[in-house]
Amino acid sequence: MVDPPGRIVVAGLSKTFGTVRAVDDLSFTVEPGSVTGFLGPNGAGKTTTLRMLLGLVTPTGGTATIGGVPYAAIPQPMRTVGAVLEASSFHPGRTARNHLRVYATASGIPLSRADEVLAQVGLTEVARRKTRGFSLGMRQRLGLAFALLGNPRVLLLDEPANGLDPEGIRWLRGFMRALADEGRTVLVSSHLLTEVQQAADRVVILSQGRLVREGSISELETGAGETVVVRSPQLDQLGRALAGAGAEVTRTGPGVLRVTGMPAPAVGHTAFTAGVELHELRTERADLEQLFFQLTQAEFAAGPGAVSAGVPPPGMPPGVAGPVPTGPAVTRGGTR
Repeated sequence: MVDPPGRIVVAGLSKTFGTVRAVDDLSFTVEPGSVTGFLGPNGAGKTTTLRMLLGLVTPTGGTATIGGVPYAAIPQPMRTVGAVLEASSFHPGRTARNHLRVYATASGIPLSRADEVLAQVGLTEVARRKTRGFSLGMRQRLGLAFALLGNPRVLLLDEPANGLDPEGIRWLRGFMRALADEGRTVLVSSHLLTEVQQAADRVVILSQGRLVREGSISELETGAGETVVVRSPQLDQLGRALAGAGAEVTRTGPGVLRVTGMPAPAVGHTAFTAGVELHELRTERADLEQLFFQLTQAEFAAGPGAVSAGVPPPGMPPGVAGPVPTGPAVTRGGTR
């Protein structure tokens, strides 16, 4: 089966630097017409993976293809793949316009394209300024202009929001969305889930070079799970009744229980049947940022007994913390 133009396929990709396993048997697919967030803490292997996709780093094992072929086999790479790596550099004495015109000439791209992409990224007014005076945010926009120079089908963006102010980040989200709506493939790396979740269709989450979650934003939200918070002056009686009904119960403070595995109406009914007085009953959904920390917590594990990212306790779905026994309040140490 031939991959459609613009599809990215990473299969069993690994990279070792000395004794460091930067990327470990990584596999995922990115489809055209979508924005895919490539997420993980700093040092998770995102940039190394992107560099292997671009042929800048040789894999220790596995393959990375774009449209079914490695980057090195693409006949006119700038017309197929545009990339913004984390450290874009420009000649300090060259204007933004001339920087792009140099690469357009070298790649057989019409010089008029330089002005077109500068307008796309909002740099027309500074097109004739030398890049030595550019802010970090302006450099990021110029990097995006360079990536778009060949009107490519695929965009690989490594931390493109670095240096952008809130208005610039909002612009970037809309910009990526528009590119995907044109049928392009957009793979954007970040260490912040909230940075890309408003624009992304899917996410690929890494921890320590390994895949810990891949799926749509809606699937990720479902995986975040729900907890019922209940307050009662009869906590022990309520805890026994809920546990007897199959719920998982955690005492988190004086008079407070957190209940998983049972919806709020069932918790209320169990309390009523047991003759327990309730002072509060509400549902609390874990947000996506909390789930992201749960999935990647091994990056920050500080001692023995830490839970590996993506490896839930037996019987629990990925990304959902396991139960804490009922009884005295439990203080849970954080390793986020």
